[in-house]
Amino acid sequence: MNSPTPAPARLRIVTEPHDEALIPFRFQSGEPSPLAIGCAPLAGPADEAWLAGAITESAETAGAALAHGEHYALVALAVDEAGGDIEAAAAQAYARLLVAVRPSAHPYLLRIWNYFAAINQGSGDDERYRRFCVGRARAVDGMFNDPPPAATAIGTAGEPGTLKVVALCSRAPAIALENPRQTPAWQYPREHGPVSPGFSRGAVLDADTATPRLLASGTASIVGHVSLHLGDCAEQLRESLRNLEALMAQATGKTGRCFDVTGCEALRIYLRHEADLAAAQSVMATSGIPADRISYLRGDVCRRELDVELEGVFAAG
Repeated sequence: MNSPTPAPARLRIVTEPHDEALIPFRFQSGEPSPLAIGCAPLAGPADEAWLAGAITESAETAGAALAHGEHYALVALAVDEAGGDIEAAAAQAYARLLVAVRPSAHPYLLRIWNYFAAINQGSGDDERYRRFCVGRARAVDGMFNDPPPAATAIGTAGEPGTLKVVALCSRAPAIALENPRQTPAWQYPREHGPVSPGFSRGAVLDADTATPRLLASGTASIVGHVSLHLGDCAEQLRESLRNLEALMAQATGKTGRCFDVTGCEALRIYLRHEADLAAAQSVMATSGIPADRISYLRGDVCRRELDVELEGVFAAG
């Protein structure tokens, strides 16, 4: 008896502008759109389009954007920080996100991006990233943490003012992944803050189709829960790539499909220091990932001692 033909791919990502994108990311500062990310392009593509078939409804203002397709939906929010209160802004943003998503036809949160300025400002538990985690945890529901979505949190340029949250939602859950080289972020010990970060290391979408995709969360030079190679951006990037390879191995084991760097559709590399660009490009030149798929962006990593973080999308071979 013949096996049924797998469904066609429901999602693909291209590193160029596209009029029919469900999520049209723009890596540029100064734009009012919640989809314009305040991380200045240093090299590579300055746009990233997530394509998911026909869009049945869409709207965008300075403070919110939405788009609905058959299988996937976008919800993006830009929330003002009142007096620099990132904790309150995070609570408001995530409360609004869940109100928009849970009753909809796309109730599952698969992938979230969080961007706000001065992410490392403040000491100890007053650091803005730690306060963001507290605010998010205050607003989310039990479904959010069972398991948490893949995610990234990056510091943007400028002074505190606006939190941007971009979410990919779907009709069906993804396969959440953890990295055997790393402690799950939601199990971090107290030394990393009063509330553990709420994200999984990655997610596999469309495992029942001809082309499943792995969405890798923000990935840095962390083994266990310890930051490694401090002061050496190139070695931090190599460690991040080792973590990415381990995550792809997990995706391969979970799905029986082959994930490797040759399937990269888009990769973002966030650099704390623009001066590290040449070193990062040198490392990536031997990675096997095509240079035209890699965007290098100026962004602050949520751990102040780290200088580089990457994230990406990989199609199964």
